[in-house]
Amino acid sequence: MDQLARAVADRTQFAADLFEELARQTHDGIGITRASYGEGEQKAHALMAETARSLGLGVAQDPACNSYFTLPGKSRRAPSVLIGSHLDSVAQGGNFDGAAGVVAGLTALAALKDAGITPSVDVTVMGVRAEESAWFGVSYLGSRAALGMLPNGALEAKRSDNGRSLADHIAECGGDPEALSSGPGVLDTSLIRAFLEPHIEQGPVLEERETPVGIVTGIRGNRRLPSARCFGRYAHCGGEPRWNRQDAVIGVSEFVMALDAIWTETEAGGGDFAYTVGKFFTDAKRHAMTIVNGEVEFSLDLRSLDPKFLGKMEGRLNEIARNIEARRGVRFDLGQVTKAAPGRMDTVIRNSLWQGVREREIKAMEIASGAAHDSAAFAAAGVPTAMIFIRNAHGSHNPDEAMRIEDFMVATDLLAWQLTRF
Repeated sequence: MDQLARAVADRTQFAADLFEELARQTHDGIGITRASYGEGEQKAHALMAETARSLGLGVAQDPACNSYFTLPGKSRRAPSVLIGSHLDSVAQGGNFDGAAGVVAGLTALAALKDAGITPSVDVTVMGVRAEESAWFGVSYLGSRAALGMLPNGALEAKRSDNGRSLADHIAECGGDPEALSSGPGVLDTSLIRAFLEPHIEQGPVLEERETPVGIVTGIRGNRRLPSARCFGRYAHCGGEPRWNRQDAVIGVSEFVMALDAIWTETEAGGGDFAYTVGKFFTDAKRHAMTIVNGEVEFSLDLRSLDPKFLGKMEGRLNEIARNIEARRGVRFDLGQVTKAAPGRMDTVIRNSLWQGVREREIKAMEIASGAAHDSAAFAAAGVPTAMIFIRNAHGSHNPDEAMRIEDFMVATDLLAWQLTRF
């Protein structure tokens, strides 16, 4: 074991204690809740800033309240390396989603200092705000704000639990929404050599393959319909004949099954696609067991590594809706479509990570990311980007996330090794 590997291993308890304190401060009695620009996320950023100061790192915050913790390199003027992930969570989620990336970054920098290694360039750990779209309905708010890529209207987006705007929440947390609306991003992409994001895997692949680490090949982009509707006509379930029904439930069901047929077709052809209907409900004020429903609201999340496929799917959604309208007598309002481009991982960095895997004798595998991550925003901005997945049992976005600290330290050792290669 070389000096850096020993230094990383010696920081195992440091990382475990930081995760434990993060959970203690943000547990809601059932799971972890760190709402975007809410109390839990604020506590997480404060804890990471306190930890960074104790390590002697530089601490800063931008107008979107993203946090930056910097270890100076030998060349202060050369493009720097960013290690980043988010510190918010879904409601009653797990402790490791997002936070593992920030803790890995701080642990790696602590190990570099312990080993007496000064990186060739500045290395900054970025604690990103508001990655979880569950709160404001927009992906990658913190990272896109930092990059000057906030979509139009994002500052007016309402948080799902209180109806208050993103701008209000940013200001309340000490940020400057006016600067975000009128100025460029704070991160100059020409001055970023690489963006690295360690993250737990949010599916079962690494667990099933008994593999602690994954090198990510790409991140699926998405097209989302946050609030689509289908309108029909309310009628009596026994008295209304089939030929005269305008059943919104049947209309949406047919819409969903048409997408399922596309999924089957796409996979058979070797393409990449997944979709989810996360919300599907009738009007609680009017629905009943004996009523043909006249309205259904639903959400739709389409994901693929292929940007051309996602573009074509926008047209196919409308085509499917029109066909069902003509046959079923219903009307679709698909509402606003939000978009996130696929994230392409940098080949040079991926190859370097594989060299580290071989030198460190790490069991690893290539893996695509079905979930969205801040890395996609950096990749879309032209920053060379890479991700390291960490094995995690029981999925994610739930209180049962079960990342092993041993796997986390393997990934952190690989990260620290990579930092010496820039």
